[in-house]
Amino acid sequence: MEETIRFLLKAKKATYAGKGPELLSSRPKAHDLEYVEKDLRYMDTYLGGEKFLGEEVLWRKNIPFWAMNYCGRVISEEFNGNFLKEALLNVNADMPFRGPSEYKSDNFTYKCKVDGSFEWFMGSEQIFYNEEMVYECMFHGGIVK
Repeated sequence: MEETIRFLLKAKKATYAGKGPELLSSRPKAHDLEYVEKDLRYMDTYLGGEKFLGEEVLWRKNIPFWAMNYCGRVISEEFNGNFLKEALLNVNADMPFRGPSEYKSDNFTYKCKVDGSFEWFMGSEQIFYNEEMVYECMFHGGIVK
């Protein structure tokens, strides 16, 4: 499990959060990102922008074994996408889902709560600008069999 989580953290930092390149879209208007290392593959695909939904999936030898769905929205013009990516770059092995439990920079605060474990979980994240919520996202997922 530790190897898988290390791979997931590396993949997340190399794709959306790390401003990695997008693949040719698998569906109209979708955004697809991928990271591959040996027999492990990570794909993140999402639709939308201000209101969005997406899915991250891990495969080993082309067999899917873990997935996370997410859905969120920008609530205010004060939202800063670069701050979100900065927060997501701080994802850690204790919470390998989105970002850390809390991250602050300038007037922005990112907060993330998760119930469950890597095998089965649900959570939410919010971004606040001067204590006003400007973004929210819900996510859930776990092992796929």
